[in-house]
Parts: sequence; structure tokens; C-alpha cells
Amino acid sequence: MSLRVLAAMSGGVDSAVAAARIAEAGHDVTGVHLALSANPQSYRTGARGCCTLEDSRDARRAADVIGIPFYVWDMAERFHRDVVEDFVSEYAAGRTPNPCLRCNEKIKFEAVLDRALALGFDAVATGHHARLEGGVLRRSVDSGKDQSYVLGVLTREQLSHAIFPLGGSTKAEVREEAAARGLTVADKPDSHDICFIADGDTRGFLAERLGSESGPIVDESGAVLGTHGGAYGFTVGQRKGLHLDRPTPDGRPRYVLSIEPVSNTVTVGPRSSLQVTSIAAERPVWNGPVTEPRAPLACQVQLRAHGEVYDCRAQLSGDVLHIELDTPATGVAAGQAAVLYDGDVVLGSATIASSS
Repeated sequence: MSLRVLAAMSGGVDSAVAAARIAEAGHDVTGVHLALSANPQSYRTGARGCCTLEDSRDARRAADVIGIPFYVWDMAERFHRDVVEDFVSEYAAGRTPNPCLRCNEKIKFEAVLDRALALGFDAVATGHHARLEGGVLRRSVDSGKDQSYVLGVLTREQLSHAIFPLGGSTKAEVREEAAARGLTVADKPDSHDICFIADGDTRGFLAERLGSESGPIVDESGAVLGTHGGAYGFTVGQRKGLHLDRPTPDGRPRYVLSIEPVSNTVTVGPRSSLQVTSIAAERPVWNGPVTEPRAPLACQVQLRAHGEVYDCRAQLSGDVLHIELDTPATGVAAGQAAVLYDGDVVLGSATIASSS
């Protein structure tokens, strides 16, 4: 059956090949590039992200080669509100957000999908490396490029209108196909870092918006070891950039253990103090093939993009997802997503609120 498909084209190789595959399969495809900044030069330059004038032009050239209509949608105001401002407010609250995950949730599969359906499209296709089989989200066959984690926030309804054509291919195969199709983005570098922080200086970006406010850096006993210019410049598990003059008695490095935004206090300590086995997560989304786990469910959890996977038992109690890890995890920060898996199948996700 032929579908009307809106192909989100970032200007990179993945979304270009995804659009080409959908068109070749006989679907009625329209390409769209999302303009995410009112001033693209304020975000990325040099093909490092998905928010530049170069990216828009690359997307248009790819659409011309494929032979599909192409449009640019202005999503700058929505992106700034739902992704950039959310990023800043989360850090101000002592949490560690994932802006790529939020962009998928709020922009690509909320704002864009809603508009696409209103315009009569059946689905939105993207270049994410993940598989979607029978409405079930699975990991990509290329484990190094798998992006199912950042898609784990999507609802069943959103997944029912999504197409991920690249999940069965490796990145090397995608690049080879792009070259064979005559797409000039075949060798374009992948995007890295946070697209809306042009120089990669997250702390500087936050300081411009939140100001500088000195506070103490303390050890687990409360002893002051130094000062900082803003607790928002740290994240749980961080080791570098503490700038402490007092070494530990055993010479081992210190890590950020917790961030208290109200008192503007950063607590540091040994790596062993980072270990947690119990996680409470909020705003659960259950999008997998089984029902919500009102009794303990043996599964696996991933706590950051491309992070380690842990065996666990998960249970929903009210609106809170409780996760008990079989082995300790380190560097677990509030604000990150906990995505549950059964093997390579995504079961659901929730936002980490606390851990112990």
C-alpha cells in the first residue's frame, strides 16, 4: 500500500538515504527540513550539527537527486521553547537533560508529526538507526549507531505513524548506498555535541543565561574543598573541571556526587560513592509489546545514550517507575532517561528523578 510520507531531512547522510529508500519503495514522499534557529549561524557551522544553512542546502540537494518535493518548516520558536529553554531550566534545577531526546519527543514526533497528520500525511520518516517492526521499537543492527534510546520516549500512537528505514543497515552500508545514489552527503561527517551550543562550551552557554553565582564544593562530610561559579556547570559523575587545590589523602580523583541548586552546593567524593542500585523515575511512557509492569518485571535498562545496559527489575507504582539494578551503576543523574529493554525490544521509558 502506498503511503503519503513526510521525510524529515536534516541535511545529513542518514536522513537522505532514508528518504530515498521510502521513495524507491513506491510511497508518495515529501522532504522537509526543520529550521530550528532564527539565526542559523548562532547554532552550528561546518557540518557539525543539524541547524545550519549548509544543512538546509544539503537537504535540498538530496531531495533534488531523489526527485521529491522539498520544503523548509520554521520550527525555531517551538525548538527554542521546548528544547533550548527546557535544557537551561533543567540544569538550573540540578538535573542533566538530553536535548536530542527532547527534540525527538517535542519537535520531530509531536510538532512535526501533528502538522504532518493535519496535512494528510500518513507517516513521518527519519534517518534514526532503529528498527520498527509491527509497531515494536527495536535496536538497530548496528549497535554502535543504535538510536533506540533517544526514541524510547515516543508513545505507541507516535510510533504507529513513524518509519525508520535504516534500522536494518550499518552506517557503512548507508554511506555506500548514498554514494551509489549520487548523494553528495555520502561522506559528510556525523553531527556531534549539542547542536545549539555553537562552540561546544556548555558551561559558558549556561552562564550567559543563568549568570554566575559562587557556591561551595564540599566532600561527603560537608567540609568545603573549594568554590565554583554556578552549580549548573556540573553533572553527576563528572571528574574533570573541578579545579580543587586539596588532593584526596589516597591520591585518587574526585567525582561529582550530587548537585543541590537551592543551596548552590556541589558535593564530590570517590567513584565508589557514585554507585547506585535503586532508581525512581517519573513520567513513564510504556510503548512496548507488554502491559505496564504492576509487578516486578525482569528486563534491562539503559541510562544514557550509548551507555551500558544493566539487568534489572522494574515495577510501576502509581506514576513512578521503580528500577532495581542487579549490579551497581555509576554516574546516574536526575533528568536522564531510563529506557527499558527486553533484549533488543524497547519496552518503555521514564525520566530519572532520584537514585540511591
